[in-house]
Amino acid sequence: MDNGKKAVLPYNRVKAVEYAHKWAFGRNPKYFNFDKLGGDCTNFASQVLFAGSNVMNYTPVYGWYYIDANRRSPSWTGVNYLYNFLVNNKGPGPYAEETDVKDIQPGDIIQLSFGGAPHFDHSPVVVQVGSPASLRNILVAAHTYDRDYYPLTNYNWVNIRFIHILGVRTQ
Repeated sequence: MDNGKKAVLPYNRVKAVEYAHKWAFGRNPKYFNFDKLGGDCTNFASQVLFAGSNVMNYTPVYGWYYIDANRRSPSWTGVNYLYNFLVNNKGPGPYAEETDVKDIQPGDIIQLSFGGAPHFDHSPVVVQVGSPASLRNILVAAHTYDRDYYPLTNYNWVNIRFIHILGVRTQ
């Protein structure tokens, strides 16, 4: 039955966070390690998002996918490209909105700008949040400088943005 609507599934935050913990201090051999090519943080964040969504978007240039190191979308490994994909995605895969810190949940992405917006440099993944969520009680996992259960406040950023995953479209 195709009524023109895309099926929307919930984002599996438990699977996303489990993946983040499993690979925070290691590298999944299914994915290239970009540590020496500008950093692996957004590659890791995308892997976590994929663990929680299980749907890629193979749209050339503007999609979000990984086939191998040479066949991937800019959004799979690029901080600013990932943001643009998530908040603008109307097709398959995860979609999100930029939100306030109080709405952040485990499995969401935080992006940090060390030199100032509009350029963001780092994409840690939220693995734990206090109640209510605040900058002081968010713990993250990240690659490049590998971290797990790392206090967000240990980073020194100029700008910060919170990306809350709303769901996953299947087509």
